[in-house]
This record gives sequence, C-alpha cells and structure tokens, in this order.
Amino acid sequence: MIALRMAAGAACVLALAACSSSHHATQTTTPAAPTSAPSTAPPPSINPLTGGAPSTNSVVAAKIDDTAAGRPQRGIDKADIVYIEQVEGGLTRLLAVFNTTLPVVEPVRSTRVGDPEIALQFGHIVYVASGGSDGELKPLDASPLKTAINDRGAAGFTRDPNRPAPFNLAANLASIAARLKGPQAQDFGMVWSSKVTNTGSVPGLTADTMVGGTRVTFSWDAARQRYVRMIDGAIQKATDGKVIATPNVIVQQCQITTFLGDIDQSGSPAKVTHTIGDGKVTVFRNGRRIDGTWHRAAVTNGTTLTDAHGKPIALAPGGAWFVLVATGTPVT
Repeated sequence: MIALRMAAGAACVLALAACSSSHHATQTTTPAAPTSAPSTAPPPSINPLTGGAPSTNSVVAAKIDDTAAGRPQRGIDKADIVYIEQVEGGLTRLLAVFNTTLPVVEPVRSTRVGDPEIALQFGHIVYVASGGSDGELKPLDASPLKTAINDRGAAGFTRDPNRPAPFNLAANLASIAARLKGPQAQDFGMVWSSKVTNTGSVPGLTADTMVGGTRVTFSWDAARQRYVRMIDGAIQKATDGKVIATPNVIVQQCQITTFLGDIDQSGSPAKVTHTIGDGKVTVFRNGRRIDGTWHRAAVTNGTTLTDAHGKPIALAPGGAWFVLVATGTPVT
C-alpha cells in the first residue's frame, strides 16, 4: 500500500513538472535590459599649477633677474607661477615656475637661501640658477631639488651676445628638464574656480605694494581678464613683445630676515623670505580683492589660502604671481 502511495505521489510530481515545463516552453521571454550604473568617472584632471589642462612636462623653477638692467625678461610671460621676493639692497628677484611650457629664459641669476623652501612645495623639482655664494648654495645643496647651476658647468646654458654680463645668461629649460628628468606637477595647495566663490570680496582693480624698497604694481585689464604688471606706469612686456600679465595676484605677508652670509659690493646683506608658517594674504582676481590668511605647515606641504570665514580662496584658472612682502606691509 505504501509502495502504491509513493508511486502515485511520484507520478503526480512528474506530471506537475511536465506541466510546468510545458507552460514555460510556450512563453516568449524578452531579456531585461541591463540597468545602467550611475556614472562614477572622476572629473577631468587639471594642472594643479594652473587649474587648466594638465601637462606631461617636468616642473622647472628658474631664478630670474628683476631689475631694470635685466628687463625685458625672456620667457617670463610663459611661467605658470611666479614669486617676487626681496633680495639685497631692497631689490627684487623672481623665482619662476614652469610646467605648461618649458621655454628659454633670460637673464638667469644666482640662487637665494629661501629658494629651496619655496620650490619644495612643488616636489623634488628641477631648479635652475647661475650660481651663488657658498652661503646661498649651502641650503640648495642640502635639499633634494634637482639642480642645474651654470657656474658648476651644467649643460643647457648659453650667453646672449646682445646683453652685458651678468644679465646675459640664458637657460633652455626643455633641454635641462630632459636631462634631469624632474617630476610632473603636484598639488601645492591652490584651489581653482572660474568664478569668485568667496563672500565679502570687494573691488580690487589695482594691487599695489612694496617688496623691500621696490614698488610692485599690477593693474586689472578687463579685456584680457588679467592683471598686467606695471613699473613706473609702464606696461611690462617680455622680449617677445607679450604683455606680462596673470589672472591672480597673491600678496603674501611673510617674515623676512637678514642673511649675513651674502653681502653685496655695496655692503647690503641678502634677505631671506620665510614661507613656512602663516600670515595675512590678499588675493586679487577678476577685478575683486579677497583678504584672508595663508598657512603652510612644513617644507613638504603646499600653501593654503582661506578667507575670513575659513573658506578656501579659489583662484581663477591660468596661473598666479605671488608677491612676498614683509609682515605689516600695506596693500593698496
């Protein structure tokens, strides 16, 4: 009896299975369309030195003369980032950082004690200078920067026969970078935006201040959407005739000390600009002025800029000029 019940049950199961199989076999099934996953692609990468298209070039910093005898400067209009710093006798000198393009620059001058500190926020980059005193070269030699120093016989330098020495040394940055193989651009703390994102900005059509005994002025040009460098009321141009201008002028108040290890022929000692720490900053962009503070924790860190509300100050894409002034220097 039990065997008969088991047989009947098995027959029923087989019948149901057959019925189910027959039912599905007669249906037309349309495969479900795959569900699109939300887009997780990262935004296009940008050049951290400009906020624009990234570059595969090495980053190269070059020490450039900034006196009347050294103007017009060659290649300075192609720099992505430029620092104006005080040297001896109240004069200024430039540390120009190149990445988008690596031009021939002139006139290349000697290093200063504070340069490795400025340059290392970009990484172990290539650093180019004519030479320097033993005291000025010591911190450079102790740094991990990849150096090209003309006075030590480095390749890539030539003398311009149309200029007097020492204002005639030219450096081919592309050639030097190919030989030293420095790193590409890395984040050095800046935030970039095509719009002014900070509340509390005020009109800022002219950036006017003093670096040592040298007046530094930039004037907003609405047609160019840039601040044009002015000296004694004259628009400054590079040797190729291009106007020297930038979308951003950052006036950074720093501690500046005297360096007795380098004294010029007139008896004036060199100056050292300290870019680690914090202080007041004034950013000029898009014809607006934004006041705030800068902060840099260590030599391996970049510099951050924040407004009075603690919000990052965004720069307009296209690079910047940093004007390194002594603490307390007026910015008008």
